[in-house]
Amino acid sequence: MPHVPSAPFFASRSDLIVLARRRYFEEGRAPTGVISDAVFQSWARCQRLHVDPARRVEFEPVTASRTQLALLKHWQLREAWQGELRELEAVLAATSCAAMLTEPSGVLIGATCAGRAHEHLMPVATRLGVNLSEEAVGTTAPGVVARTGQPVTVHSAEHFFDHVGAMHCAAAPIHDIDGHLAGVLDISSEGLPFDFDAAAVVGLYAGAMENRLLVAQSREHLVLRFQVAASLLDTPVVGLVGIDAFGKLAWRNGTAAKLLGISDGPRSMPRQERARPAADAALGASLARLASLPADGAAPITLPNGLLVWARASMRAADGQRQLFNGFAPTAGAAVPRPGTADPALADDSVAPEAMALTPAESGQARPDRPSVKALRDVDMDLIESALAACGGNVSEVARKLQVSRGLIYRRLRERAA
Repeated sequence: MPHVPSAPFFASRSDLIVLARRRYFEEGRAPTGVISDAVFQSWARCQRLHVDPARRVEFEPVTASRTQLALLKHWQLREAWQGELRELEAVLAATSCAAMLTEPSGVLIGATCAGRAHEHLMPVATRLGVNLSEEAVGTTAPGVVARTGQPVTVHSAEHFFDHVGAMHCAAAPIHDIDGHLAGVLDISSEGLPFDFDAAAVVGLYAGAMENRLLVAQSREHLVLRFQVAASLLDTPVVGLVGIDAFGKLAWRNGTAAKLLGISDGPRSMPRQERARPAADAALGASLARLASLPADGAAPITLPNGLLVWARASMRAADGQRQLFNGFAPTAGAAVPRPGTADPALADDSVAPEAMALTPAESGQARPDRPSVKALRDVDMDLIESALAACGGNVSEVARKLQVSRGLIYRRLRERAA
């Protein structure tokens, strides 16, 4: 009797996934060559947590206080989401897809949902505070990314629970200035497979949100934008680096690392343990030259690898001054650097006029007004946020520490999240 192949040549991709799933859960046969390693590893983890994949999944939100804390703690990530939301909604408007944003542990802090007639899971799963972690809902794209920090796509039967098999989802990580996972962006479709490369789209917008977050979190950094074409400087594919007071690359995004030919190492490695090359050596231009790059428009620089890129620079400083290291006080006994330089040895006649511009105090001019003092409520929120971080999010402990009621803390959290 001739051998009958276990997977007929006419089987669709969906059929192969279903077959591989059945063989794995019923017979213990590894789904090699059909299921990605990321999904397979997630199945294995979920088996240790959830014995029966046939169990019905309930998309339950975390407690109200934890939801409010997540919205407060990740307000910069939410602002990055809001900055891209209108465009993302327009891109997805005519598709069957919705977008979701979670914080690092998988709690939903932003979502779009059109409420299409065929959707049953989506309206429930896109509520603020819903826990999309592996521990809560098994294998899903946002849950896997929250666990691994790597982009992934999960189709239909690749979800651990049968109940979620109607979903198709693609997710990508968003990292913060320290290289830690800051959140996860997901695009999901219920009942209808993707008709486009969802992984590419979600990766593009996750990168755009990450860029916004990196710039927002920069303090006392000279932020450089560069790309091979000036027209790309305001797009998600721009290279970004932050230069610190010591003239080092404090951070860079993935595009910058590729353009500079710098290996970032595994994402699991803390950013402080990664290489922090000198900015002038990495970028092929003196600190004075980098500091004098235009804040608008673009100017060309040639990287050490010979690549010509167009760049602009902006100073992210608390005092709003343009000078490169204006916000840093020299250490005791150290020589005071000339304006626009990080080291007295770098001060020479080649320093650009803009970088060498004197501060108002040095020039005898009146110092411009400082930014207005924070409103009392903003200070109030800063105090609450610091106390929450110190107390591990325990609202009761924070209330005792600040000698206020828990109700006041919750009101402030709701006001910040609104």
